[in-house]
Amino acid sequence: MLDKTLLRPSDSVLVIGLGRFGTAVAQTLVDSGHEVLAIDADDANVQALSATLPHVVQADATQIEPLKQLAANEFAHAVVSIGTDLEASVLTVMNLTQLGIKDIWVKATTPQHGRIAERIGAHHVIYPEADMGARVAHLVTGKMLDFIEFEDGFGIAKTRAPAETHNKALSESNVRQRHGVTVVGIKRRHEDFIYAKADTVVKPGDLLIVSGPTDKVERFSARV
Repeated sequence: MLDKTLLRPSDSVLVIGLGRFGTAVAQTLVDSGHEVLAIDADDANVQALSATLPHVVQADATQIEPLKQLAANEFAHAVVSIGTDLEASVLTVMNLTQLGIKDIWVKATTPQHGRIAERIGAHHVIYPEADMGARVAHLVTGKMLDFIEFEDGFGIAKTRAPAETHNKALSESNVRQRHGVTVVGIKRRHEDFIYAKADTVVKPGDLLIVSGPTDKVERFSARV
């Protein structure tokens, strides 16, 4: 049984469903120093992860009593990563809502799944496969090395510095005025991240972190 005295309400996280996504979330949180209780209905899966996750238990989260016994209500956040069983996901969210958890994240596989989750109490719905698919599409068709797009058509990308910026200060190359994007920072090989300023000089081989409207970020990255 998990020692409840170890929990810190401000950063404790309950992760339910230990497929690839749930396991990655739980492990990353543990590595970041957060208190995590990982739950899965499959005992074999729990046993396989017991060597890497400090607090992992077998329990049926579609039933509220096991969650009460695990003091699930003491956790500040919950992540429901049961993506393939809609009924199990919905019942779990309902239980977490009934227990009063204030921050519930749900992995959804379809828009319908996501809408149902929101209606019964989920605060955040994520679509990992769809989001990753869109991200890869931007990377495949452009010159970006990494890319994140927000819902309002705003994106952030990592791209190689185009020749027009080489050996010039950002105020001289006028990237923002000419291309409608902002250079947020520069990553130079074997050097720490540089926060961009007007007098920051871009060198050949630099990687730029740029932000702006998605279409303009894509066009700027294509200039490499």
